[in-house]
Amino acid sequence: MGVPAFFRWLSRKYPSIIVHCVEEKGKECNGVRIPVDTTKPNPNEVEFDNLYLDMNGIIHPCTHPEDKPAPKNEDEMMVAIFEYIDRLFNIVRPRRVLYMAIDGVAPRAKMNQQRSRRFRASKEGVELVEEKSRVREEVIQKGGYLPPEEIKERFDSNCITPGTEFMDNLAQCLRYYVAERLTNDPGWKNIVVFLSDASVPGEGEHKIMDFIRRQRAQPNHDPNTHHCLCGADADLIMLGLATHEPNFTIIREEFKPNKPRPCGLCGQTGHEIKACQGMPREKQGQHDEFANTMPAAEQEFIFIRLCVLREYLARELTMASLPFPFDFERSVDDWVFMCFFVGNDFLPHLPSLEIREGAIDRLVKIYKDVVHKTGGYLTHNGYVNLERVEMIMQAVGVAEDNIFKKRKEDQENFNRRNKEKRKRMKAEQQGPAYLTTGQFAPHALGRRDRPEAVQNARHQACDMRMQSNMNAAQSLKAMMKNGGNSSAGPSDGDSRGVKRKADDSDSEPEPEDNVRLWEEGWKQRYYKNKFDVDATDEDFRRKVVQSYVEGLCWVLRYYYQGCASWKWYFPFHYAPFASDFKDIKDMFSDFEKNTKPFKPLEQLMGVFPAASGNFLPPTWRNLMSSPDSPIIDFYPDDFAIDLNGKKYAWQGVALLPFVDERRLRAALADVYPDLTPEEKRRNSLGSDVLFLGKSHPLFDFIHELYRTESNEGTEIPAELCHGIQGRLNLDDDPILPDNTVRSPVPMLRDVSQNTAIGVKFKDPPYPDGFVFKAVLLPGAKIPSKVLKPEDWVRGNGQPWRPQLGFNPNRQQAHLDQSGFRALGHNLNRSQHSGGQYSNTPPPSSYNQGSYRPSHSGGHQSFQHSRQNSLMGAPPSFHQPQFPSQQQQYRGGGHGWDRAMQTQQSAYQQNWNRGGGSGPGGYQQQQQQQQQQQHYDHRRDDWHDRRDNRGQHHQGYSSGRGYPHPPPSRRYNWN
Repeated sequence: MGVPAFFRWLSRKYPSIIVHCVEEKGKECNGVRIPVDTTKPNPNEVEFDNLYLDMNGIIHPCTHPEDKPAPKNEDEMMVAIFEYIDRLFNIVRPRRVLYMAIDGVAPRAKMNQQRSRRFRASKEGVELVEEKSRVREEVIQKGGYLPPEEIKERFDSNCITPGTEFMDNLAQCLRYYVAERLTNDPGWKNIVVFLSDASVPGEGEHKIMDFIRRQRAQPNHDPNTHHCLCGADADLIMLGLATHEPNFTIIREEFKPNKPRPCGLCGQTGHEIKACQGMPREKQGQHDEFANTMPAAEQEFIFIRLCVLREYLARELTMASLPFPFDFERSVDDWVFMCFFVGNDFLPHLPSLEIREGAIDRLVKIYKDVVHKTGGYLTHNGYVNLERVEMIMQAVGVAEDNIFKKRKEDQENFNRRNKEKRKRMKAEQQGPAYLTTGQFAPHALGRRDRPEAVQNARHQACDMRMQSNMNAAQSLKAMMKNGGNSSAGPSDGDSRGVKRKADDSDSEPEPEDNVRLWEEGWKQRYYKNKFDVDATDEDFRRKVVQSYVEGLCWVLRYYYQGCASWKWYFPFHYAPFASDFKDIKDMFSDFEKNTKPFKPLEQLMGVFPAASGNFLPPTWRNLMSSPDSPIIDFYPDDFAIDLNGKKYAWQGVALLPFVDERRLRAALADVYPDLTPEEKRRNSLGSDVLFLGKSHPLFDFIHELYRTESNEGTEIPAELCHGIQGRLNLDDDPILPDNTVRSPVPMLRDVSQNTAIGVKFKDPPYPDGFVFKAVLLPGAKIPSKVLKPEDWVRGNGQPWRPQLGFNPNRQQAHLDQSGFRALGHNLNRSQHSGGQYSNTPPPSSYNQGSYRPSHSGGHQSFQHSRQNSLMGAPPSFHQPQFPSQQQQYRGGGHGWDRAMQTQQSAYQQNWNRGGGSGPGGYQQQQQQQQQQQHYDHRRDDWHDRRDNRGQHHQGYSSGRGYPHPPPSRRYNWN
C-alpha cells in the first residue's frame, strides 16, 4: 500500500529524480498492427538488465479501472493485464531477467492492514449501492432522466487475494502469456522469466527484494546490474535504496490529480453521484458520432532515478567533524529507518509526525544534531541500536507540544482562507445586492424579451410546483404570526427562531475531536479516548511502547534481511507518543524462530468480511455468518471508523477486532476435512517457476533434466545465466518445447509450436543467522553525477520542463511563432456548439475512409495526433494545392477529399517537391546523409557498450538481419 503523501513530498523536494518515459508506439499498416521491435536500443537512451513487476499494482487498475469502462468479464481482464505488461516491456526492454511477483500470503503484521482495507471495501460497496438507489429515486421524482439500470454483477476486488479461484486462473493465464511471448516475440528470446504467483508466500515487492538480496550475495553476481522495478507503492523507493545497488530505477504511472470520473448513474463527467440531476446528455460530435466513446488519455509512465536521489541524500546527510568516520551507505540506512516513523504498512505513524508538516525534514535535522552524541549510526545491516534511537525520540518528544499547537494554528488559518474564498465565490454568483424588477430588470445583451431555454421540462415544472408550495407555506406562517393578517410579510415578525440553512453556512462542519492535542492535558485525553486507560497507567503505556519498538525492529529487518517472524503484529490501533520512548534499550531481544506463514484459505478467513465469503468453501463460509460460530466476533456486520483528527473516512482508523490465531486454527480444524481436492490444491504453498526460450544458453541444460527425469534439486551453472544462481526442480505441470500450450482465454489462440520451457526455481539457500551486508559491492561503478549547482536552488526563476529519457541533452522539438500562426489559421474556430473535441475523430479512424472532416474557405485542415507528434515521425502537413477547374467540378464539390493522404505519402510529396532541384534539395540530401551517419555511429557505439560488459545478446545483435530504419528527416522548426 505504501506511505501516503510520501511520493508527493519526495518529488517536490527532489524534482530531478523524475524522468518522463519515452515510449515507442506500434504502427498499423493496411489494418495489420505491427508491434514494436524491442530488440532495438532503448529510446530512453539507457539499457536495463532486469525488470521486476509488482503484479498487484498491475492487476488492480486492469480489473477495476477508475478512468475508463471496466472489463466485462475475466477474459477481458486477463487481456488487459497482458497488454499492460507489453507496454512496460516495450518501455524498459530488459536484456536479462523479467521477474513477475504476485502477492502471496502476507506476514501477520500486514494481514491486519489487508483486513482493514477489505472490510472497508465491502462496506463502501454496500453504501455505494444504497446511495445510487436513493439518488436515482430522487432524480426520477423530480422529472430527471437516467439511463436504465444495468443488471450487472459487481466485481468484488477482494477476490484479488491468495487462495481464490481468480488468482489461480491468473497464474495459469500468465504461464500461457510467458510461453507465447518467449515463442513469438524476438525481444523475449534471450531473457529469463521468473513467475512467483499467489501460491508463493510473501508480498510481491518483498519477494523481489529477497531475490535481489540472495543473488547479490553470490560470488558471480554482476555488481553493475541495472535494475528497474515497476510499482506504485511509495515504499518501493525505500526498498530500492536498501539494496545499495548503484543502478536502481523505479517505473510507475504518472499521477495526474483531479482526473474526471463519470457519474455512476448518468455516465456523464463533471459531477458526483450525490450531485446528479438527471440532465440530458450533451451531443458528442456534430452528429453524435462519439456518443459511446469515453475521452480518456492513455496513462503515461515516469522513471524515478534512485541514483539521483542518492546524490541528493549525499549532500543532505553529509556531516563534518564527526567523532567517527562518515559512511554514506550507513547514513542512507538511517534515513530509510527514520521514514518508518511517518507511517508504513505495518505500524501507525506517531501522532506528532506528519509528512505534510515536514516530519522527515525535522527528523533529519534532529538526527544530524544528535548523531554527534550517539557515537555512531542508528542501524547496521537491518539491526537497530535502540539506545541511539531513544535519543532521537526524546528530541522529538520535547517539540511535541509545539508541533500540536502549530498544527492547530495552520488548520485554523486554512479554514479561514477557505471561508473567505467561499464568501468571494458566493458574492460573485449572487451578483449585486439590489436589482430592479419588472420592465426595468436587467437582461443579458442580445437576449432582450427572450426567455431562457428550458433544459428539462419535467425538472423545471417540478421546481415551479415546489417553489409555489414553499411560497404558500411562508404566507401561511406569516398569517399565523400576524393573527390572520396576510398583508404582513414574514420579515415583519420575530425572526429569532429562524434557523440558518446548511447551504448558507460559511463554514464546513469539522469532525469532532475529543482529544484536542493542542490543549493542555492532551496525553491524558489521548490514552483515555484511544486506549480507554488512564495516562497514569505506566505499565500499559510501556506495553504499547514495547510493541512499537518491536515493530520498528521487525520492519527494518523485513526490509534488509527478510521476514523475521510470520506471526508478529502490532496489537493496537494507535501509536504512542515520541515522549513515551523512555528506557527502550532492553525492550527487545529477538523474534520467535522458525515461524510459518498462514495457508491461503486460512489467510482468507483472517482478512475477508462475511460479504466476501462466497470465495470460500461452504462450511468455511458458515463460520463467518452462523450465530453459533465460535469465531463470529471476528466478522462484525458494521464497525466504527475513527477519523483520528482527519477529515475523510478513508483517512480514519477502522476499529476492527484483531484475529486470534489460536482460536481461528481451532475453529478451522473441524472444517478442513470438507475441502475438495481442487480446494486442497489451492490451499497449498507453491514455488517460483523459471521460463526461457530455445535460444537461451540454459535451455539445453533444463531440457536434459526433463529427459533424464532428475528428481533431485540441481544447481544452475552461473556461466549460463548471467551469474544467476539457484536450485532447479522439475515442474509438476511443465511447459515443454514442441508441446501445444492451451490458451485459458477463449479469445486468444493456442501456442501450437511452443519453444519455451519451464522449471521450478528456488533461491540459493543460506545458513541460519546469515546477515546480508548493506554495502556497495566490490567492483560497483557509481553512475556519473547528474545534479548541477542550479538544481540545489529552489525557485531559481527557470521554468520547469520534464526531462524525456535519460539523456539530459535531448533536443525537444517545438513550434515557433510562425508555426502557431499556421496552426491557428488552419483550425476551424467558428464551431463552438459541440465542445472542444466534438469534430475530432478518434485516432484509429484517420485516413481510413470512414471520416471526412468539414472544410471551409478552401483550406485543408492541419492533422496532428499525439502518436504522430513532432517527437516521432514528421507531421502530415498538406500544402494547399490548386487543382484545375475540371478537377474541381468533377468531384462534385469534394475535390479536397482526394487530397487526403496518409502521413508517409504526404511527406514523400513534400520531399519530392523540395529535393528535385535547387539548393534546398541539395541541403536536405546533405542533412539526410549526416543523420544516417549519426544513426550508424550511435548503433555501433551501443553494441560496443553491451559487448564490453562481457555478454553477447543475439536478440539485439546486428546479425539478426533487421534492415536499418530510414533517416528521421525531421523538419527544422527553428
